Amino acid sequence: MITEKLLDEQGINHSLYELTQDIINHTKNINKLILVGIQTGGAYLAERIHRNIQQILNISIPIGSVNIALYRDDWTKISYQPILQGTNITFSIDDKHVLLIDDVIYTGRTVRAAMDALFDIGRPGQIELAVLVDRGHRELPIQPDYCGKVLQTKRSQTVNVYLKEHDEKDSVVLESE
Repeated sequence: MITEKLLDEQGINHSLYELTQDIINHTKNINKLILVGIQTGGAYLAERIHRNIQQILNISIPIGSVNIALYRDDWTKISYQPILQGTNITFSIDDKHVLLIDDVIYTGRTVRAAMDALFDIGRPGQIELAVLVDRGHRELPIQPDYCGKVLQTKRSQTVNVYLKEHDEKDSVVLESE
């Protein structure tokens, strides 16, 4: 296994700060913005972006997370018992500007599942997507509105995002066989 570190802690923090600035600059009405992280990595990144927005604008916007385990189109292939970490959205998303946040976008299927979960909760006025890493190879017509790093990968490679909140370190790693 060949491992290449693409981002360290400083690189991740810098990318998230730049993402936050882009989000602030392109959001017409910050009072309608809601952050929703896709479990698990996206939820941690949503918390970090939330803190950045608080520091920059001195406001707190709603934040939640969505579990897509039962919305995936491949959950029966992954496991007979999908892990349910719980959706945590305790506010209305109706007519709001929902910013979905994930660590890596690959085929687009995770984002599609997250949108399905959101529509079971309410009817957002707008949905945008922010990701730390776009590794390409889309199977669905879904593209991020905000992206920290774009990679040219092979389907045989894996992009792993390690975050302190879960993995005790921050790094993005490309693994090849």
